[in-house]
Amino acid sequence: MRKLQVDILGLSTSPHTNGAYALILYELEGKRKLPIIIGGFEAQAIALKLENIKPPRPFTHDLFKNIADAFHLHVNEIIIDELHNETFYAKVVCEVNGEVHEIDARPSDAIAIAVRFNAPLFVTEEIMNEAGIKEEQNEEGDEERPIEPEEPPAVILSPDARLDELTSALNSAISNENYEEAARLRDEISRLKSNS
Repeated sequence: MRKLQVDILGLSTSPHTNGAYALILYELEGKRKLPIIIGGFEAQAIALKLENIKPPRPFTHDLFKNIADAFHLHVNEIIIDELHNETFYAKVVCEVNGEVHEIDARPSDAIAIAVRFNAPLFVTEEIMNEAGIKEEQNEEGDEERPIEPEEPPAVILSPDARLDELTSALNSAISNENYEEAARLRDEISRLKSNS
């Protein structure tokens, strides 16, 4: 079984499934991407860690990390190694006291754990051949990238007033546990600070 290392390209809402997200993995030494449909809870757990947003209370995957740390369990890697009836299967490869164990897991949970342990992600070559999507290129060989339009602000504010407004909205989003919005606001605050 040949393993290909992948990393997370991003998360987006899935137009075909209500409340689900598409998690896009990309080949580190290739040009293929692997989309995996995951639930909203797991998408939020992955996004929070990627955006370094700490929830007020630990989520399930954070709890697992805390327990693993307490018992000196190390996650070595995550492998997405099976695909049956459009369902992906993964293994969490962990080690405790020198013993290596492979634990069956849903890819979404395995990846949420991987980002907490900084564990590498792998996909078997068979899975990538079967479900991977090759990047399209334009005539010059450059990668195609979708252009995302920026939303103009409804009211034009001074940079200081806009920063205050965004900070207030960020605090409100965190209080309401709306972490996707909090991540978006945090990025907007960072852009505003870097431009001034």
